[in-house]
Amino acid sequence: MATLAQPQPEVFADPLDVSRAEIYREHKWHEPFRRLRAESPVHYTEHSSFGPYWSISTYKPIVHVESLPELFSSEAGGITLADRLADDYAMPMFIARDRPVHTAQRRTVAPAFTPSEIVRMSGDVRRRTEEILDALPWDETFDWVDRVSIELTTQMLAILFDFPWEDRRKLTFWSDWAGDIELVHNEATRQERLGHMFECMTYFKKLWDSKIGKEPTPDLISMMMHSEAMSHMPDNEFIGNLILLIVGGNDTTRNSMTGAVYGLDKFPDQREKLEQNPALIPNAVQEIIRWQTPLAHMRRTATEDTELEGQKIRAGDKLALWYISANRDESVFPNADKLIVDRENARRHLAFGYGIHRCVGARLAELQIQVLLEEMAKRRMRVNVMEEPVRVSACFVNGYRKMPVQISKY
Repeated sequence: MATLAQPQPEVFADPLDVSRAEIYREHKWHEPFRRLRAESPVHYTEHSSFGPYWSISTYKPIVHVESLPELFSSEAGGITLADRLADDYAMPMFIARDRPVHTAQRRTVAPAFTPSEIVRMSGDVRRRTEEILDALPWDETFDWVDRVSIELTTQMLAILFDFPWEDRRKLTFWSDWAGDIELVHNEATRQERLGHMFECMTYFKKLWDSKIGKEPTPDLISMMMHSEAMSHMPDNEFIGNLILLIVGGNDTTRNSMTGAVYGLDKFPDQREKLEQNPALIPNAVQEIIRWQTPLAHMRRTATEDTELEGQKIRAGDKLALWYISANRDESVFPNADKLIVDRENARRHLAFGYGIHRCVGARLAELQIQVLLEEMAKRRMRVNVMEEPVRVSACFVNGYRKMPVQISKY
């Protein structure tokens, strides 16, 4: 007599677990976040692939948490939902440090992004943008991510690091591996990622050594080398801060550049408004960054028992600050799912964070996106999305792998 198969326990997928990679890959994150904002703005998810965590999904409590960096630490557990495993190679970076280390190290790299430096770099940003746009084929399908977004941001990173121009695509490669937190779920990919990070460190160590004994130059490696706070970093902290600057400068700007094209194609009335009135471009940049939100979350860890929006948070609890959801908070941004190029309060977005950890390179990112839109307008260039993009399958970087487009003149 045959043995009856035993029923297998059903794997329960919590519909409000917004850490699931597939909802970003399939672009289906809007509805669960809409529910969280309406029903449970501070919500405890007990079971996820990253363990238990609190989802903070509305604007006000995220600002509250970001305003209390001693109570809600970046250093205690890191800045993503992925916990560092006991045998992981630690790579500390200043965004994942608390004061005073954070303050001293941030102050070291901040001079690269001052208003005067942004002005100094603006001519070069525009020249390179012109060259890339002028080389694009008209009325022919190509990948906007590769030809424009990646190339522009990788060139900028190469300049910031004084990185060999012919090897600049290594920066994109390392950034993709460093920013993919889904890799922690697989031992083989964890080890492969570590190998690539060591390769990155070895390369940059040679650049560092080549500058020893030389006069300071206005690049990030030289700034680190000649600062009290970062000149004697151990290798693991050196690579950690490099990864921060590479991912921060690459993934965020490049995905906003792609999001700009995708969003304007999705809302043709707003595209037409911008085409007819290029003076709206500076405001449209803020709205594009809000609407795209290139980093979906940052993580904080409670250092003591506290309360948030009536919920009891325990010391050691992990909190995901969902910027991607706060930027769709209808109480702050009416009709938030729509890209509105003349939105009055677009600059209030949280895509760059808030408080002491606000993105140090925000102004440079804004400049690059603004120049791109201005140069497209000069050429009366309209970018038409030919099919849905291939998206990053992860809950940290909210981005694009490929997006086929054609350009036409309006």
